[in-house]
Amino acid sequence: MASPLSKSIAFPTGQKYDQPIGLYINGEWRESKDTIDVINPSNGEVITSVYAAQESDVDNAVSSARKAFKTWKKLAGEERATLMNRLADLLEKNAETVAGIEALDAGKPQFSNALPDIEGSVSILRYCAGWADKIYGNVIPSGPDKLLTSKRIPYGVVSQIVPWNYPLNMAMWKIAPALCAGNCIVIKSSESSPLSLLYFAELVNNAGFPLGVLNIISGLGSVAGARMASHPDVDKIAFTGSTKTGKEIQKLASSNLKTVTLECGGKSPLIVFDDAKLDQAIYWAAFGIMYNTGQICTANSRVLVQDTIYDEFIQKFKAHVQENWFIGSPFDKKSTMGPVINKSQFEKVKGYIQKGKDEGAKLVIGDEPVTFESGYWIHPTIFVDCTQDMSIVKDEIFGPVVAISKFHSQEEAIELANDTEYGLAAMVFSKDIVTANTVASQLEAGTVYINSSNDDNIRVPFGGFKMSGTGSELGMEGVLAYTKIQAIHTNLTRD
Repeated sequence: MASPLSKSIAFPTGQKYDQPIGLYINGEWRESKDTIDVINPSNGEVITSVYAAQESDVDNAVSSARKAFKTWKKLAGEERATLMNRLADLLEKNAETVAGIEALDAGKPQFSNALPDIEGSVSILRYCAGWADKIYGNVIPSGPDKLLTSKRIPYGVVSQIVPWNYPLNMAMWKIAPALCAGNCIVIKSSESSPLSLLYFAELVNNAGFPLGVLNIISGLGSVAGARMASHPDVDKIAFTGSTKTGKEIQKLASSNLKTVTLECGGKSPLIVFDDAKLDQAIYWAAFGIMYNTGQICTANSRVLVQDTIYDEFIQKFKAHVQENWFIGSPFDKKSTMGPVINKSQFEKVKGYIQKGKDEGAKLVIGDEPVTFESGYWIHPTIFVDCTQDMSIVKDEIFGPVVAISKFHSQEEAIELANDTEYGLAAMVFSKDIVTANTVASQLEAGTVYINSSNDDNIRVPFGGFKMSGTGSELGMEGVLAYTKIQAIHTNLTRD
């Protein structure tokens, strides 16, 4: 194997590490004709440049995956599991470094945010490794003259595109189930935060995976991503990102009718009934919008509070956010929020804050000047007295901005919550478990949290309704999503 294309990079702490910057194709590091600058969102400076895959590079990666699939699909499930567990061990051993990388290029607080993400990635690898020898078919009852069976088989070559807000964690949601089911992969990182996935590629190599089984590239969505979606020799594509891009992915994938899994945007409502434990509701409402600086597809960016406790909730919610959620260096252990990912996202979020003020919402906190001389910093922002026609209520902002509205009855709460084109997640707070579950069953969302928010479990399927996507990830369903069913009819007679 050729020596990796890499660059020595130093964290603000002084620790240095070797950062791969090439394309990992067929078990080797390659250059391409173009590069992408990776920007540190904390200061707006270039960290390094990475090679950007062109269409020809995607073709090479797909060809390598197709060749590897011939033998990978025949490998026993327990052997695939052994490799995956070995990879999980390596990731666990390097977790703090990988968390530092995501603090650097994604702006995540290293210890309160990035490190739990990496630990979760380790868990997903181990969970899916456990499934590798447990993907069964069925025997269908029939008469004595025929044997009817079905079995689940891998798709073949799958392409995967991951977002910038959870660079490695979202990659593991896709890589782990695809590998355990026997597929070979071409995966593209986000151009905004590609470094942790490239570092992970070196761990894949060290774990001893066969050449071509897992190919990891960086590149622009309009070039590499579009080719991955339209490629005639790709059997399935999985994408996490905006609804706008998800629509385009689905169109491109129709060229060969490849299977598509999409996890797209959200505008999740959090409903607080007047019998809720107020401190509990406030804690989770803040966590669900301020964690990861609000850059979460399931962020509860709409909070609906029953009118009888509306004023009390706002007062206590404001105090809780001011005390617990504040921006700071991603490498400072005290920081609970980092910067937003880049200048474009910064301008988008600031634009929505201005729209909120212009459209008549009351700004409680937020939009204050920051003390940092550079970077893309936005304070926690709370709007109240919001109405359904406001942009901050209708649109996905993807930043630390929450819009709070009031409701009177259970019926009104459900109506307001469902009044959105999205359907990724929803949250309900009530001491009455009957009320909570009754409301949950009427919410048009793929995931509903009762008395919590965004505390996912890798064993539970995750997916969206409406414009939030199609298909499921995580859990048994997430593993089986990387298989297709083959039916076999066996004639047991001599005729």
